[in-house]
Amino acid sequence: MLLVRPPGVYRVQEDTSLLHAVLRRRGQVAGRSVLDVGSGTGALGIETFRAGAASLTAIDLSRRSVLASWLNSRLRGIPATVLRGDLFAPVAPRRFDLVLANPPYVPADGPPPRHRMARCWDAGPDGRLLLDRICAGASSVISDDGALLLVQSGLADEQATLDRLAVAGLVPEVLARARIPFGPVLRARAPALRARGLLGPDQVEEELVVIEARHG
Repeated sequence: MLLVRPPGVYRVQEDTSLLHAVLRRRGQVAGRSVLDVGSGTGALGIETFRAGAASLTAIDLSRRSVLASWLNSRLRGIPATVLRGDLFAPVAPRRFDLVLANPPYVPADGPPPRHRMARCWDAGPDGRLLLDRICAGASSVISDDGALLLVQSGLADEQATLDRLAVAGLVPEVLARARIPFGPVLRARAPALRARGLLGPDQVEEELVVIEARHG
């Protein structure tokens, strides 16, 4: 899929592709309301609309990502509602049948930079800066029979995500895994992550995981 991607907007990568594959295999999109959180180019939301979603709302904190999501949806004739804001705040108290999230999850030495490309992947010392907030708030935006689909790296502690979703009253399940070679960011950061014990001495791949969560 050819997408408009201004500088500073996260491009479609393996995590997006894995979540997209789960969406295709899982189905259950037709006639549903979709919320795409951290939409970037809008690629995931566009695919759900192609699969028959009844409505699409996209949210991103980045102005450039909001522009990209809006342009890419309009170029395909998709009447998406595109909002700028922090995670679920712009849509409260609405609820959605399917909530998609591909947040930043790469462990970093400090807080995410405000005006650099690294804000697309840096997520604090343990990679959980946004993951924990999504886990805590997802139940408030998922409809009674709806679901959250979230993709993250194993470097950001998959079990912590499962535990926090359960604490929030949701029932989590791992739907897919994939191992991929380190990209440029992790290759550059590998020595520091090994020193912190987050990578094995010979580890050159990361595991991506897609987690679904529903109301119990």
